[in-house]
Amino acid sequence: AAAAAKPASETINRIVDDISGLTLLQAADLVTALKERLNIQEIAMPAAAAPAAAAAPAEDAAPKEEVKEKTVFNVKLESFDAAAKPKIIREVKAIVPNLTLIDAKKFVEGVPKVLKENVTKEDAEKLQKAFEALGAVVKLE
Repeated sequence: AAAAAKPASETINRIVDDISGLTLLQAADLVTALKERLNIQEIAMPAAAAPAAAAAPAEDAAPKEEVKEKTVFNVKLESFDAAAKPKIIREVKAIVPNLTLIDAKKFVEGVPKVLKENVTKEDAEKLQKAFEALGAVVKLE
């Protein structure tokens, strides 16, 4: 807690800004590169699952919170018509910031994936209609 009270250095702030600007695919590539460079083993993952299992009883309170959060949605691309793939790739590239055409293609080929997180209901429905018009199946979560 004492370390959190100390202001972060300019270098750390710059790194945080850079990382927060990454797309999901770029963040995944960053994690992979860091694991390789720092020689981090995959064994550490099961240890992280234990606290999640311990937190499971707290799910009783979750339904109450969900009622309040229905104004915010995640837009998830479930599937698409193969003939519409190029149009959908272009639309994904336009919507997801900092995504190259190749990254957009990988994103679309890896469905189901979340297109946008924490979107208002109005914006989520607009995205859903736009993608469904192109031949995609989109789900609001």
